[in-house]
Order: sequence, then C-alpha cells, then structure tokens
Amino acid sequence: MTESIGDLLPGMRRMGLNRRTTLAQLDLTYGAGYSESTGDVHAFPVTGMPARNAYQLIHDSLKFDGDPALNCATFLTTWMEPEAEKLIVENLGKNRVDIDEYEATERVHRRCLAHLHDLWHGKPKQEATGTVVVGSSEGIMLGGLAMKWRWRKRMQAQGKDTSRPNIVFGANAQVALEKTARYFDMEARLVPVSDGSRYVLDVEKAIEMIDENTVGMFVILGSTYTGHFEDVAGMSAALDRLHRDRGWDVPIHVDGACGAMIAPFAFPDLAWDFRVPRVASISTSGHKFGLTYPGIGWVVWRSPECQPSELTFELSYLGGVEKTFTLNFSHPACFLIAQYYQFIRFGRSGFTRMVNACLYHARLLSVALEATGAFECVSDIHRPRGQFGFTEATRLASSKLFAESAMSQKSGADPSINEAYNYGQPEVAFRFSDWFIQMHPNASQEVVSTLLRVRGWIIPNYPLPPDRGSIRILRVVIRETSSEDTVNRLVRDIMWATQTMLESEVKSLGEALLRPLPPAVSTSDLARDVAATHTETFDSTRRSSHWQVLLDKIGEIRAASPTTVLDKEAQKTVYQRSC
Repeated sequence: MTESIGDLLPGMRRMGLNRRTTLAQLDLTYGAGYSESTGDVHAFPVTGMPARNAYQLIHDSLKFDGDPALNCATFLTTWMEPEAEKLIVENLGKNRVDIDEYEATERVHRRCLAHLHDLWHGKPKQEATGTVVVGSSEGIMLGGLAMKWRWRKRMQAQGKDTSRPNIVFGANAQVALEKTARYFDMEARLVPVSDGSRYVLDVEKAIEMIDENTVGMFVILGSTYTGHFEDVAGMSAALDRLHRDRGWDVPIHVDGACGAMIAPFAFPDLAWDFRVPRVASISTSGHKFGLTYPGIGWVVWRSPECQPSELTFELSYLGGVEKTFTLNFSHPACFLIAQYYQFIRFGRSGFTRMVNACLYHARLLSVALEATGAFECVSDIHRPRGQFGFTEATRLASSKLFAESAMSQKSGADPSINEAYNYGQPEVAFRFSDWFIQMHPNASQEVVSTLLRVRGWIIPNYPLPPDRGSIRILRVVIRETSSEDTVNRLVRDIMWATQTMLESEVKSLGEALLRPLPPAVSTSDLARDVAATHTETFDSTRRSSHWQVLLDKIGEIRAASPTTVLDKEAQKTVYQRSC
C-alpha cells in the first residue's frame, strides 16, 4: 500500500508522523484509515490491506447482526460443541464430491445415509439410497424431480400426454416447494388451509385436486407457520382409495425439514416415514434439529427404484468413477463430518433427551403465555392429544396436563412422556387473545415484536397462509440451546413489551420507553409461576386485575398503567401517537 498516514489523516502530522510514514510501517489495527466507506464499495478493490485490518473491519461490521442465541425466528443450529467445531475447521478444505481423493469422507457419507435409512424405518439390510445435499430445500427439489420423472415414464409407457404435470401440497408450504414446481415446469396446486385443518394440509381437499397428471404430493412434517405435523398416514390412505377407484398412483415426498429429526425420538408411535407405503422419499435439514451448522441436508429414497437412474450421472475426471445425483456439485465435507459426529456423539438416547427438552420448554412457554390472558396459542404442541384450538376449556386442560407432566419422574430419554400431547415440533405460534383485542382494539403485535428487539429478541410477526392471512402470529422456535431460564426471561420481556405498547395508547411510544427501569426482580421459575396462576375461568374484570398482578411479579407495575382504551386520542395509530 503506497498511501502515507499523512495523506489519509493529515492531523496526525502533529504527532510526529510525516508523509513518508506508511500505514504498513505503523501496522495499526484501529486508526489505520480503513473503513467500508473508503472508496467505491461496489467496485472490486484496487489494492489490498493487511490481514489483521481486513479481519477487524469485517468482524466489527458484523457486530450489527442480531445475537443468534436470541434469534427465535430461526430453526437453524446456532451452537455446536468445541470438538465438533474442531472437526469442521480441520476439514474446511475438503470437497465431498472428490470421493477418490477423500475416500474416508465418503465412508462417513454412506454411514450417515445408513443411519437415516434405519431411523426412518427403511427396509432392513437394504443399502440406503440417497445423498447429502446443501439443505432440505435441495432435498425437496430432488424428491419432486424424481417423482416427475417416474410419472413421465409411466405416462409415456401408456402413450399419454406428459405436457401438463402438476404437484399438490398445502398453502402453508415454505418457498422451496413452490420453487420445485416452478423450476421444473410443474403446476403447483396449493390446497387451501383453514381453522378446521389447523392451518395445514386438508386431506379431503387435497384429494379433490388430484388427477392423472399429478406427479406426486408434498406432505410437510412440521409446518413453518405453526409447527403442526401434517397427516402422512391419512394422506396415504386417501391416496390408496383414489388409486383403487381411479387408478391414479400418486407417491408422497415427506418434507421433514424439522420433523424428520423430531418424530423418531419424541413420537416413535407416529407412522409418517417408510412405514407408510406411499412415502417414496424423505428430506430433512441436518442444520436444524440434526444439530449441525448451516450447510447440510439429506434426502433418502425408499429403494433404488424410487430414484430414476436417468437422473444419475457418472463422471471420472476427479480421479475415479463417481455417481452423482444432486443439483449442486461441489459441497464442503466439513458439515457432513460434523453431522456424523452428532449422530455418534448423541445416539438415539441423546437426541431423545434434546428433543424432549425442547418440547418441554415450548410447552412451558405456551402455557405461561396463555395464562397471562393477553395471548392465545395457535400452535397446539402443549394441548392434550386430540384437542386443538384455543378455548377456555382447552387452556385449562393444557395447564392441568403440563402441571402433571412436569412432576413426572420419567427419564428425559423416555419418549413416552409425549404420549399425552399433540404431535408437533417445538414451536410456539401465538397472538393476542380475543379478550385482549376487545379491550385494546388498537393493540399491535408488530409493535410488540419491534419492542422485543430492544431486549435483543428476534421474534417475527407474520400472517398465516393464504385464506387465513388476516390472522397474524408471533412465533418462537425452541432450539437445543434454549433453557428454562431462556423461557423465564422471554415471558418477562413479552409482558414488558406488551405493557409498554399499552402505555403508548395514551402517550407517545417514546414517552412510554422514557421511564425509569423497574427494580431488578428475579426471573427464577417465572414461567412456571405464571403458568400456575390462571387455573380457573376468569371474567373480564378478573383478567384485567390478573394482568396487573403479573406485572407486579416482574417489577413492571405502574401507578397509572392503563388497561383500557381511555379516550379518542387512543384511537389513533401507534405511529400517529408516536409522532
């Protein structure tokens, strides 16, 4: 670098640094004149900089990101053990596709596939058919592509038109399913969701959308919106009846991005995998509840016949003959190796303990939120099996069940602790209760979501799928790193954000925030305490006083804290009042 410190920082000449003193000679980390705003950030850099400065520049810039540990929006793994991280660093330079050069890595690959084939009840002693992928999205695309090619081959054999393929899935699907249809020229037939279908795939409506051009179905084990599992076995049975009546043979690909690494451990009684005859393939994200850092997923087929040979390529220019069936070619081996570490590190018992802990914390948060009276859960992971939707009856039943199961002496590695609860993943989707909205018609969940960022939390507020998009929900994903202390603090901060939003109904949001911090109050056992306070049906008056009692418990009580809309000024939007 040729610039002198005097050129970039003329004022430094008074410190004895003349124009012949270069930045490299000073070897400064800070004060060297480097910043992201130096020069045109859209043009490729003309000159470089010392490694230490490049590192510090990027490191400091990334401090503006949110804290991954407090990011309740993400399903992705945000922490791994030091030993796993060491393996990742040691193998960063390996490309998984170079199987001739990295033979041991390929053995790890085959072992992971064998483990998943066994976990998902594949045929015993049959070699696993599948591959590691970048994430479950690529796995979904490969599963959909395989179904399309099998359908096309079958239609061609019958001399039928193959120009109008379609694929059926619920409107609650994440974007990878729609990408699969669009990228591979298939009509996406989205099945409307409803309150009755619990905002996931409606089996009967799905059957109505199927015809002879349907290549297959995507069934989701763990809805991104609410955490519900779709009914794989029920969908398969309906497709069997359709095949018997109309002759249409429609396979299923299970999108198990989260659920495929939850159900085997928490709900071993649930038939969703290769035990279900029409399941042709399953995909999952290793970087979600597979407990591995982002960059890995899996897709496994029932048998080699379910993976069309025409989609498999053989190549020899890497030093040996390799078969490949992926959308992406080069793929880091380090995350594959980290996945294998997690499999052998935890085993079935360890994964069961982890999933059970996540479900416990999700249920604790759900019951506590509903006990405040201000919120109701759209997710049903905490409700007795077979009970769905929020009513006073289901709330009380959920509270009673949780209190009983919390006293259970069963081992954390015992999945039977989940037998009394609904199936689902550890995700809490909630919204303001009808009573709260009636009392505070201008209340805004978006404001609560934004205020929670003041405390570091990232909790999204978004609409439910089409047809129910008028309902907006807040969502918290409970991951391996969550603890009861996490839930305690989250309950406190959600109540704080809600109360601050209420106070902004009669004064500006800025004024509501510019008040002394409450005295420090311990959050130990807060969620349990809150969950245990509302064990009977309350009328409107008792609900209001109950909210004040809870505010006092967390140190947020105010002498003049409004609990009702007081005047027309409060009818203005939060934005108008803040201005």
